[in-house]
Amino acid sequence: MSQDRTAVRERAEAVLRRLAGEHARLREDQWRAIEALVVDRRRVLCVQRTGWGKSAVYFVATALLRDREATGAEGVAGPTVIVSPLLALMRNQVESAARAGIRARTINSANLDEWDEITAEIHAGAVDVLLISPERLNNPDFRDTVLPKLAATTGLLVVDEAHCVSDWGHDFRPDYRRLRTFLGNLPERTPVLATTATANARVTADVAEQLGDALVLRGSLDRESLRLGVVELPSPAYRLAWLADHLDRLPGSGIVYTLTVAAAGETAEFLRSRGYAVASYTGQAEDADRRAAEQDLLDNKIKALVATSALGMGFDKPDLGFVVHLGAPPSPIAYYQQVGRAGRAVAHAEVLLLPGTEDAAIWRYFASLAFPPEAQVRAVLAALHTDRPLSTQALEPIVDLRRARLELMLKVLDVDGAVRRVRGGWLATGEPWVYDEARLRRVAEARTAEQQAMRQYATTADCRLRYLRECLDDTDATDCGRCDRCAGPLFTADVSDVALTAGQTFLGRPGVEIAPKKLWPTGLEAVGVPLKGRIAPAEQALPGRAVGRLSDLGWGGRLRDLVGPEATDVVVPDDVAAAVVEVLKAWAHGDERWPRRPVGVVAVGSRRRPRLVGSLAERIAAVGRLPLLGQVPPAGGPAGGPRGNSAQRVRALHGAFAVPDELADALAGLDGPVLLVDDLVDSGWTMTLAARELRRAGAPDVLPLALAVAG
Repeated sequence: MSQDRTAVRERAEAVLRRLAGEHARLREDQWRAIEALVVDRRRVLCVQRTGWGKSAVYFVATALLRDREATGAEGVAGPTVIVSPLLALMRNQVESAARAGIRARTINSANLDEWDEITAEIHAGAVDVLLISPERLNNPDFRDTVLPKLAATTGLLVVDEAHCVSDWGHDFRPDYRRLRTFLGNLPERTPVLATTATANARVTADVAEQLGDALVLRGSLDRESLRLGVVELPSPAYRLAWLADHLDRLPGSGIVYTLTVAAAGETAEFLRSRGYAVASYTGQAEDADRRAAEQDLLDNKIKALVATSALGMGFDKPDLGFVVHLGAPPSPIAYYQQVGRAGRAVAHAEVLLLPGTEDAAIWRYFASLAFPPEAQVRAVLAALHTDRPLSTQALEPIVDLRRARLELMLKVLDVDGAVRRVRGGWLATGEPWVYDEARLRRVAEARTAEQQAMRQYATTADCRLRYLRECLDDTDATDCGRCDRCAGPLFTADVSDVALTAGQTFLGRPGVEIAPKKLWPTGLEAVGVPLKGRIAPAEQALPGRAVGRLSDLGWGGRLRDLVGPEATDVVVPDDVAAAVVEVLKAWAHGDERWPRRPVGVVAVGSRRRPRLVGSLAERIAAVGRLPLLGQVPPAGGPAGGPRGNSAQRVRALHGAFAVPDELADALAGLDGPVLLVDDLVDSGWTMTLAARELRRAGAPDVLPLALAVAG
């Protein structure tokens, strides 16, 4: 090693000790990465297990590059730019940088008021590290005004969680593809580091190809501190009961992952009712609430954080003692990434999977949000102009896609050069574009194979950690000697009668609110629907009720059997009818009770499930001793099934309902609200428009009541 490289390594070791403690020493591949970045100014892809020290590589490299600039050494190093996927991870990294004397700032959606100040600090050379989200790369103002200058002065570019760059990866994010533009604008010999813990051989090759001439450092994915196990339990109530009985046996504090937002809320509420200090964490929570939950776990004030995958790449607590999954992620690679949060600085950590029969249905739902068929993509391209931008909201009445799916599609088209995001919306570029059906089909097939592999993980008779490592193409995978297959199970499936009864009672509680719509979707006038702005108060429904959500741990499975895509039309079962009665009782006497007792029942006319809806309305009328006033039948041709977005749903349903004269006469003489009964509330617009017709026909108020709410 040359004298210069020896001096660089000595300096690197010194920075590492400041970052991680006096006993810290660089791993050989950490040094190889730092050497390639600082001395050779190369591009490097690090595929290394969680806890290996990938962040140490870029913080040490940053310190060395900034030192070389300060001493006038060859090559000027501006700030390190770290593209990081989640705000929580950014906060952790800012704190880690400070320990090494590195000045780090972040530009994200949560600190808009600091952007000008941070930009000025960057230009003044007062920022060593700037963390940005991939979404920021395609914000028009940031992309056009900040990004070019930033790329020209970047001393080191770091792409964290680089598997997101690849659409073969388990967590592909189209905004990451904007990095191609960033890479193309970097000055010659600007070092680039891409890091991930969860890339199989295909993803590694894809990311390396996008980086260009990259040094790939791929290490063993063994996690010596993790002890993996699977506990098979027959129902959600058993899984909650198991947690209640066994959570205090798990070491330290940890994470309980769920597949849905609803399940996270239910699980946290139940565990609190059993005396545990826990908090929930989902992508739908307010940023301040997520921060508070993170801090409570960091400070060991709570036993567990009950979280969705929103926490997956966004949290760093080295002493996490356990990770439990209530339900399996759709990929062994995603599972490895999430369990990797545990056991980074402790001798051992427990990793347990509690799979559920409902997992596959949840996987199918998320798979339905994939890239749309070509006809829908072409419809978007045809609707866009080259000189006048259209907002996402303006496109919704034209294109039958939910907003999240529409936005994802537009981002992919943007990266492909077919559209461009500008202030005010999206423009067509006029450039030719090819729908790569073969590649999309291969990606979908890969997702299906991953789901099957996750099923096999739960049932394999072989070493569980070896199985996961082989799924990530780790050629050094061997039996771990610690998991429940290698060493025998540490935890049984036993649950106490007390905990099981509590779980069944908790999940058996029916009742969720149906929030009324108050605003029409934007852009309806452009497609011939004369509705805009606020829904007139005299035409609104009141808050309603349903037995449960399709994603609920408790009633979700039972309701999916009745109103799911494969369900047949049946008379409402006795147990479900009894649950509806319980909902009505709670609605009549609870804290958020109806303003007045209903005086009649009206059914929503249903072509798909007339027996279910009709029998439900009859049961409610009989139990409540209320007159069954009739139904609001769909007028004319079919109103269509659930649509892709609110604008499309309103477009399809506008004018589709008619109040018969006999029903109108009955409504005119009422002095109280009517219950409007349906089977499923999906977008909520069927209830909204049917209630509007009833109000216009003379109903004083309308109380929506359904069996289930989608989501």
